Amino acid sequence: MEQTTFVRQFEALLEKYAELLVGQSDEETTEKVKMYALYTHIAKTMPPLAQHWNTLYPDAKDEMKALMLEIKKLNEQHRAK
Repeated sequence: MEQTTFVRQFEALLEKYAELLVGQSDEETTEKVKMYALYTHIAKTMPPLAQHWNTLYPDAKDEMKALMLEIKKLNEQHRAK
């Protein structure tokens, strides 16, 4: 399979995931969902790495917390519909 084909197909997967998770799949929301999903996976599979990153970059940790809350809120609103 051609690499660009795979990339497009994977991007389509991310867009659909964003749509199902929060009810929208515009570029900005999809990027936020991508960061949310990747950080969540890292925190679950390698907690010391996530803790190290949180300690090293406290401002980024705060931004990630805000992003997580935003995704959670959007998900709750989407499910309530």
